[in-house]
Amino acid sequence: MTKIILALALLVMAAVVVVLGRGMGTIGKSDTASARLSNRMMRWRVGLQFLAVALIVLVTWLATLT
Repeated sequence: MTKIILALALLVMAAVVVVLGRGMGTIGKSDTASARLSNRMMRWRVGLQFLAVALIVLVTWLATLT
């Protein structure tokens, strides 16, 4: 069970990197659509980071139980 959650945490961390890169790519553009996309990417990144931290805490907690 711990290995599955760890794999899921690693997948979520990779998604954070992808979303961060996409958001950084749009941050320098000045049109309204890019600003909206950049803001949306920021929100996705924050949510994915929260999920990654929660999964890491869960894996750590499960590892201490065994």
